[in-house]
Amino acid sequence: TGGNRESGGSPDPPRPRASHRPWGETASAALLRHTRTGAEACFSRGRVSLSKEGSSQTLVFCALSEMGLGDIRPPKHVQQTDLAATLSVGLGLPIPKSSIGSLLFPVVEGKPMREQLRFLHLNTVQLSKLLQENVPSYKKEPGFEQFKVSERLHGNWIRLYLEENNSEVLFNLGTKVRRQYLDALRTLSLSLSRQTAQYDVYSMVVGTVVVLEVLALLLLSVPHALSSEAELEVPLLSPMFSLLFYLVLLVLSALHVIVCTSVDSSCYLCSLSWLTAGGVMVLISALLCAVISAVTKVLASGKLPSKNPAHSSSRWSELDLLILLGTLGHVLSLGASSFIEEEHQTWYFLVNTLCLALCHEMYRNCFLEDSGAPKRCLHAEEEFDRATQAPRGRGTDWDTLEIDKVSTGPSPLEVLRDHERWMVLASPWVILTCCRLLRSLNQTGVQWAHRPDLGHWLTSPDHKAELSALAALSLVMTFVLVQRRCSVASKVAMAFGLLGVYCYRVALGNVLFPWQQDNKDISKGITEARFVYVFVLGILFTGTKDLLKSQVLAADSTVRTVGLWEVHSGLVLLAALLSRPHNLPVLVLSLLVQTIMTQFVWRPLRHSTAEVTVMHYWFGQAFFYFQGNSNSIATVDISAGFVGLDAYMEIPAMFLTAFATYTGPVLWASHLVNFLSSETSSGSSLSHACFCYALICSFPVSAYIILVTSLRYHLFIWSVFSPKLLYEGMHLLITAAICVFFTAMDQTNPKS
Repeated sequence: TGGNRESGGSPDPPRPRASHRPWGETASAALLRHTRTGAEACFSRGRVSLSKEGSSQTLVFCALSEMGLGDIRPPKHVQQTDLAATLSVGLGLPIPKSSIGSLLFPVVEGKPMREQLRFLHLNTVQLSKLLQENVPSYKKEPGFEQFKVSERLHGNWIRLYLEENNSEVLFNLGTKVRRQYLDALRTLSLSLSRQTAQYDVYSMVVGTVVVLEVLALLLLSVPHALSSEAELEVPLLSPMFSLLFYLVLLVLSALHVIVCTSVDSSCYLCSLSWLTAGGVMVLISALLCAVISAVTKVLASGKLPSKNPAHSSSRWSELDLLILLGTLGHVLSLGASSFIEEEHQTWYFLVNTLCLALCHEMYRNCFLEDSGAPKRCLHAEEEFDRATQAPRGRGTDWDTLEIDKVSTGPSPLEVLRDHERWMVLASPWVILTCCRLLRSLNQTGVQWAHRPDLGHWLTSPDHKAELSALAALSLVMTFVLVQRRCSVASKVAMAFGLLGVYCYRVALGNVLFPWQQDNKDISKGITEARFVYVFVLGILFTGTKDLLKSQVLAADSTVRTVGLWEVHSGLVLLAALLSRPHNLPVLVLSLLVQTIMTQFVWRPLRHSTAEVTVMHYWFGQAFFYFQGNSNSIATVDISAGFVGLDAYMEIPAMFLTAFATYTGPVLWASHLVNFLSSETSSGSSLSHACFCYALICSFPVSAYIILVTSLRYHLFIWSVFSPKLLYEGMHLLITAAICVFFTAMDQTNPKS
């Protein structure tokens, strides 16, 4: 039946069939195997060179040629969606049911007419079924009508073919059927492409406008928010009584009515009630009037936002330029799919560059004068004299630094002992070493995710003893780094809680006790996990009690400081419970880097609140990827949501999964609150930090929403850009919760 009857030729050579697949191999696996074989043959014969333009397209057609489909010349332009259907037909495999591509006709052009029509019919039937599933009124579609006409003509051609008719009539009819099939394929594919790429543009534009208005208000509020009073005033009430507000509201309401009465497809905003939609229009109008009012005030005063509104004459330092350029560079990188897939490389680079910039700043302050001349070494007596001559109220003790004010006294680097000074100079290199070790622990992203890393080596069954030792050492180091500022009760609870974390992992069979050779009694560890939850809640309750107590005793700031640290310790214990055993070193090194930065960087160098906040944010983002996370949904550790639960509970599982995923940003934000509360005497530092944190988080999100809206027809919109948008949305919710915590702590600050 495979002979060329209409041309009287010999039977066609057999082509690869799905029946040649090994037992148990799926169609997609066979398709991949055949394609890889053909591609390897092309490379071995030198028919494809990756250095030439269009080499990927040439490789596909060369592979098809090597698979027995003849000498195929690639066309000038090929839709990538057509490759799946073409490869499936060429290998005799079923076309994927969700494929919207059409057969590349040059691939089968050398086949007999009967084979050509059969391949085109298979592809057209597949697309018509997909159209019936997605379009209710599919019978009215032009492509479906063309498909029915093609089937009728194809039936007439088969009847002539079975009558052994080799006349010119058979050939002309076959050409007509082939042309009709190709037209139907083109129309069906275009219709399905439009259906899959149909977006609610109206709702997307409205959401983007709201986000941009909020971002504009934040940017225009920089001078007031970073002033000594830390005022963030958004004048929404006064613009609502202006004529401009009612004009904008009237125009937006008319536009909403026009869009909702003329649009054919479903629209989210149009499906809402008129009261809810009216509330959205009121919000947009009020925000727009507030932005215009803020811009008018800025232009009337003639003052533009500066680096430090309280000290507008201060110059931009190298660290400020690094923060600005790093933030802008990260935002610009979000427009490329490859940079999104490998975003961890961006944050690793920014953190490493930040450490080098801090190292340069330390060396300059230690060895150079302001004029650039070498600094004279100070002896202990001179250091003491200069320290005693410091202005009263601005002592050089590290616990009383005012990082929000410009210092006029001696720098803390000048009053350090020799060994302390060398520890300060070595601290950036220690942090760089920690970051390099963490990069080797978890390979993330896409390009190098398949490569073995230290985490794979530790989690293999042959290295359970090494993993047990590392987990035990990590838990001990966690206790040492956290307990130093806790109360006695919290220290005891932390010790028992960390012991319970190790017992929980032993119950799951992840690690072993020293006296065990093998753990055969594996359970769910529900009892051990709930045992740890008790201590987590106890530590959090103790910290909250101290914070409430500090409101009553407004003069005692020590109680508030201890309470904040105990809340931070409770979050650390919860993170240790939810982290996998091989990720416990990430938690330990995070605490170690926080300690080093506090003792040897932020205190001696007296950075401003904005700089300290941005550095906390950068390190939080870097540790998000050090955990093994990425911008792919596949890296979310769902098992963390079931720790200590014997059944699925939606709210606890959601909270635990979110906390386990964003452990890095949350712990660094919590440490920022502790640092600013204990190290500064300025009552507005927490307000400054809250504003800076909200601004640096909202700027990338706003830019990314615009990029995603403009790139909604990108090939990787669902596989790369959409998961990243989900991550950014969740990160924005967590940032909002962090800002609420900042505001609550600022209200209870006795210094404010």
